[in-house]
Amino acid sequence: MSNRLFSDRADAGRVLAKLLERYRGDPDVIVLGLPRGGVPVAYEVATALDAPLDIFLVRKLGVPGQEEVAMGAIADGGVVVLNEDVVRGLGLLPGTLRSAVEREARELLRQEQTYREGRLAPELEGRTVILVDDGLATGASMRAAIQALRRHRPARIVAAVPAAPESTCRELADMVDDVVCATTPSPFFAVGESYWDFRQVTDEEVRELLRRAASRPAEPAEEGVNEVALISAEAFPVEDGIPSDEALFDLVGDAHFVLIGEASHGTHDFYQARARMTQRLIEEKGFCAVAAEADWPDAYRVNRYVRDHSDDVTAEESLRDFERFPTWMWRNTAVLDFVGWLREHNDRVSGGEHAKAGFYGLDLYSLYRSIEEVINYLDRVDPEAAKRARERYACFDHYNTDGDAQAWGFEAAFGAGETCEQQVVDQLVELQRHAVDYARRDGLLAEDDQFYAEQNARTVKNAAEYYRTMFGGQVSSWNLRDRHMVETLEALAVHLSHQRSSPAKIVVWEHNSHLGDARSTEAALRGEFNVGQLVRQAHPENCCLLGFTTYTGTVTAADDWGGPAMRKAVRPALVDSVEDMFHQVGEKEFLLPFNRTPLAADTLRKARLERAIGVIYRPQTERQSHYFHARVSDQFDGVIHIDETRAVEPLERTAEWQEGEVPETYPFAV
Repeated sequence: MSNRLFSDRADAGRVLAKLLERYRGDPDVIVLGLPRGGVPVAYEVATALDAPLDIFLVRKLGVPGQEEVAMGAIADGGVVVLNEDVVRGLGLLPGTLRSAVEREARELLRQEQTYREGRLAPELEGRTVILVDDGLATGASMRAAIQALRRHRPARIVAAVPAAPESTCRELADMVDDVVCATTPSPFFAVGESYWDFRQVTDEEVRELLRRAASRPAEPAEEGVNEVALISAEAFPVEDGIPSDEALFDLVGDAHFVLIGEASHGTHDFYQARARMTQRLIEEKGFCAVAAEADWPDAYRVNRYVRDHSDDVTAEESLRDFERFPTWMWRNTAVLDFVGWLREHNDRVSGGEHAKAGFYGLDLYSLYRSIEEVINYLDRVDPEAAKRARERYACFDHYNTDGDAQAWGFEAAFGAGETCEQQVVDQLVELQRHAVDYARRDGLLAEDDQFYAEQNARTVKNAAEYYRTMFGGQVSSWNLRDRHMVETLEALAVHLSHQRSSPAKIVVWEHNSHLGDARSTEAALRGEFNVGQLVRQAHPENCCLLGFTTYTGTVTAADDWGGPAMRKAVRPALVDSVEDMFHQVGEKEFLLPFNRTPLAADTLRKARLERAIGVIYRPQTERQSHYFHARVSDQFDGVIHIDETRAVEPLERTAEWQEGEVPETYPFAV
């Protein structure tokens, strides 16, 4: 077929469906429309094939002033595809690209919230996915969607469109398992030229089509079964968020990696309970390290203090390197108390240096600080190597503070600056090559110093990649960050196991969103994984994931990134959320260890809303900003619920924090 004119998108969909007839009746097939124009076409295809319909989000990046001309596209999960010919031909500047990416990323988020209306995105792994649009010109949007879709590991990808240039169809054939182009007009002027009626599709039309095609609702609970009562009957008591030793140790078992989360970065109860459980694990179960969602060099100052290897006199002094926003995550009274306890514990233990427990950071934001630490180390042990390091890291010299790391990453992402990729790899390899020589000089302390420097070099390498991918990469920066944290955790485990001559046991402190298995949340449908998932996959019988939830209270958070710490009221959890269900239990606090609560585990295997508050809390947009769907009993091995919690206390209290938030006097929109 060629040069056919469709009456409208529904007509085009019916024609396309006939060409896809061979997929009819296959239970593994799912049809995904690219909003907005692709959804009416996809609806007709899904109806004809008797297949489920959903959406896959992608946005064209239009040239300013010539929006119909695509300079690229951005898809679900942050995948960006650029049309290099258009970018070069029009001399588009990095700032133009950045603005377009940021604008369309916001629109993607809006569409996700508008179209899904709370529905969980479908599982795509192992399925045959038919991607449908109403037509293609350059194909940038479809290419971005295909690249993003591959992260979900479908068995087959089929690209299907009513109209596209023959050259675009040939290019797509190299990317997918099957391509169906109903028409290939020549010459090809624009997608709209293939339709009599090509009016714009509205958001409401997309919502209505998705409602019509939605799968049947989940089976209701058996009559007479009260899910809240089941949870209440199986819940274990806790005191101040802390289970009994018997319950805690039974949940942990023989695991060498215990990951303890938090539902916000600013709740005192989570920090305090996590610290006290960690104390018990160190004292009674032989755990030897805490690995936190903190930058490696900042946390290592604390490590030196608690192991009595620093000039810091007090625990508070050891926390002073935590200067980057949000300082209250680690410079707070709960962490201060724990660091003081850990120093006292280490001073009491016998057995030498290897018997002491340490404190380490897993994160990668410290690009320039880690560069300084590598050079400082080499200045002490190998001045000639330090010179080489300075030369390699000189490519970052245009931006010499951590505050400019994002600026460097943006320039590098769009070809306006050096990527420094080879330099940072060479530096890491050289440090690793000389590791044994450097570590021989002074026993365990020299080994620690060399390990510290090597991890800083690894952080520089991964941080550089992270900042580049924030703007122009094809891999989610979230995934890079969490993979780096797991690499650091694994390296730390090997290092400590070698020193102790036995497998190291480590407690990990991070947000629930990092430590709960991503495969059981919406994140997986965006192609994202996390620390909890990767640790479970690598150590399936040797890890324990423990999360926290709360219903209401106060939290320390900011209105915007970089803003002052504020003590904010946490709104009561939304109806139908897991937090609301836990509130209905009617207990102040409790533990659900899913290895001992089969009925609760089965109840919580259903996808429900779950709340996550980071360093920013925006109650005005509670549903959009802070909730996602999750299967809680698959996400964690256990959950502790504290119904009402209070804000963590920063060591530096701002006037805004001291005053607290004015009580809410009218309902916010959600």
